[in-house]
Amino acid sequence: MRIPPYYQYPSWQRFFAGAAIGALISWFVFLYMFGVLQEKQVRHVNELNEQIADLQNEIRIWQEDYIHYNKEMKKKLTVQDVSVHLANAEQYKLDSYTTFRIEDSVKEDLSHLITKDIETVYNSRELIERAIENKTYTVHEKTYRLELHTLTIFTLLAVEVKLTPLP
Repeated sequence: MRIPPYYQYPSWQRFFAGAAIGALISWFVFLYMFGVLQEKQVRHVNELNEQIADLQNEIRIWQEDYIHYNKEMKKKLTVQDVSVHLANAEQYKLDSYTTFRIEDSVKEDLSHLITKDIETVYNSRELIERAIENKTYTVHEKTYRLELHTLTIFTLLAVEVKLTPLP
């Protein structure tokens, strides 16, 4: 089998030459367009990388400020409420009204501590103890003094006291 001699006809020679030149021109056009598009993509990726770096830096700054602010706020927590509990009211057979009066009296003595920061309340805990223990109460013609059993200091100042009879 033999290949037909197309190379001898000038019309076929022009066709093949045109196809070869067209292929070269289209290849150069493709390379130019691909290069331009890739350059745009590279610029876009670089811009996005810069934005990512800026945002990560911003996040790091915000996190540092947030951590610092939380540390400061922990230092400045304040007492929101005072809770008093009379532990041994049943032992002295006190009714609920008398128990309430004693607890309310102690709560009233400690009410000035509300809205004070916890550090200040902690530093004045001995003064609080003395204020509670130096007050006397008369119940059914007997005199009692309170003894501080438990003092818990946080946003809720929890005080547990016990009655002790005076001699």
